[in-house]
Amino acid sequence: MTISTFSDVVSILQLGALIITLFSFWRSRRKEFWLFTLGLSLVSVAIAIVFGKGQTEVVRAGFSVGYFAGSSLTALGQVVNSLFSLATIIPSIAVTTRRLHDTGRSGWWYLLIFVPLFGWIALLVFYCQDGTRGGNRFGHDPKQGDLGDVFS
Repeated sequence: MTISTFSDVVSILQLGALIITLFSFWRSRRKEFWLFTLGLSLVSVAIAIVFGKGQTEVVRAGFSVGYFAGSSLTALGQVVNSLFSLATIIPSIAVTTRRLHDTGRSGWWYLLIFVPLFGWIALLVFYCQDGTRGGNRFGHDPKQGDLGDVFS
């Protein structure tokens, strides 16, 4: 690969910044967290639609409540889904940790995911809370947009 123009250099720098952001553990805003979660969900749904064996209608009390692909993936679909999960596990943990850092909590709070119901509700509340204003022990406030002290 040859770098011939300024736009090539900018593209490489943007890719590098994206990789650093995906694997960093500073702070992230609610918008970043929820857009990342939405993106993962959309890709998972796309995998289920493309590689599904067929749809199973879910019927409750005589009413159709929708369709569920569930674990009815083809063998290729299971491989694709597994590779997607492996590729996104570290970035998922990183963005969740950054979200907790923005609320002033340690990333260890993410272990509440293993506590059924109570832990899930507590994490959902933490994810929806506004971040601490100004800098905290995990870095600058991402809403301020001032990166001067981070890179100095």
